[in-house]
Amino acid sequence: MIETTNKKENKYSLKSYFKFLIPSFIGILLFMTPIRLDKEITIPVAFFSQNIQIFLEDYLPLIMMILIIISSFITIITKIFKPKFITNNDYLKNLFDITPAWFLTRILGMIFVISTFFKIGSEIIYSEDTGGLLLYSLLPILFAVFLFAGLFLPLILDFGLLEFFGTLLTKFMRPVFNLPGRSSVDCIASWLGDGTIGVLLTSKQYEDGYYSAREAAVIGTSFSAVSITFSLVVISQVRLGHMFIPFYLTVTLSGIIAAFIVPRIPPLSKKPDTYYNNNKKAASELIPNGYSAFSWGLSQAIERADKNNDIKKFFLDGIKNVFDMWFGVTPVVMALGTLALMFAEYTPIFNLLGMPFIPLLKVLRVPEAASAASTLVVGFADMFLPSVIAAGTIKSELTRFIVACISVTQLIYMSEVGGLLIGSKIPVDLKDLFILFIERTLITLPIITLIAHFLF
Repeated sequence: MIETTNKKENKYSLKSYFKFLIPSFIGILLFMTPIRLDKEITIPVAFFSQNIQIFLEDYLPLIMMILIIISSFITIITKIFKPKFITNNDYLKNLFDITPAWFLTRILGMIFVISTFFKIGSEIIYSEDTGGLLLYSLLPILFAVFLFAGLFLPLILDFGLLEFFGTLLTKFMRPVFNLPGRSSVDCIASWLGDGTIGVLLTSKQYEDGYYSAREAAVIGTSFSAVSITFSLVVISQVRLGHMFIPFYLTVTLSGIIAAFIVPRIPPLSKKPDTYYNNNKKAASELIPNGYSAFSWGLSQAIERADKNNDIKKFFLDGIKNVFDMWFGVTPVVMALGTLALMFAEYTPIFNLLGMPFIPLLKVLRVPEAASAASTLVVGFADMFLPSVIAAGTIKSELTRFIVACISVTQLIYMSEVGGLLIGSKIPVDLKDLFILFIERTLITLPIITLIAHFLF
């Protein structure tokens, strides 16, 4: 057995090994290696993103407005005139020849961004709690994250790293979460960096045929974890920063349980195992005779890396990733995020939706149940809103702890991850996201509350 395995491994040249190892090592370094900077834990890609934000701080809102306007104008031209240089190019056609619903969403994003930048129209649109929050706080982050994550993403996708990890971890991921092993990389990138990086990774792998529709929907909605760094911001906002370790352990445990249960019930369980444009590239997860999991993973990784000999294609793919996100996703985030925040700030809808949770919170013996209930649903608009509300209105430390934990484990919020998911090719819609948001809330709330009663 050992001789057979060695013989099969040795068929690759030293150059082939290096083609897998060097880009993959750089990819791990950029996307999966935690570094401590200014008392914060982050990853290099997120660090680069933060620095470009600082460098371009005064110009990023203007840049984002210009990008969204360009995206909308090219989309309008494509719809009306159908220029051949777009319709005959698969990449441009996919980016700008979109369905009527996405066309209207993109136009709405342009209207909102112009209104917010120039402060014209209703203050409901451009206030610092609605459009202003998106344009001046979130979109600059997305600009920078998309720039570096998009450029360097081929290091993760194209040189065998996912094939290697996928083979090694399938025996864990498939029985526990019914997902391919390579999905663990998406989760790690989100956990250490940012949930947007995980969504970007998942969307690209779905488009490339490595995930089915069900797998992409599950990974995008259940494994795009909130980063450690932002989790620290949330617990600090509710004045419980000294409890970060029990807070994050609580979030991790409840998140794992939700990731186990939610994919096994509708709507995720009803998603088909079909592939984007019927383009299936997902390899069989069976390990052939004569191979160990390690040697088969290495073999698959090297074969994948050997297919990439064009440095020009590497950079071109990275640039395409960036423009795909800048032109395709940011208008959607601006449109849907602003709408969600307008409903949260200027209508009672989230308070009304939170009322059914009051009896449940009372059964769970949560102090200040009425105040806590309104925070449970408002997180669908923006993940940070529950902590802001709790910090200002809730006196009980136990309740503030629960609110902070719930807001992080809900994962889906329209001002960022929800908008990104809808703007991506991942097959989920607004109804799916809201149902998943409620399911995650109902599953994690009892677990978090039980732990909170032990801690306080």
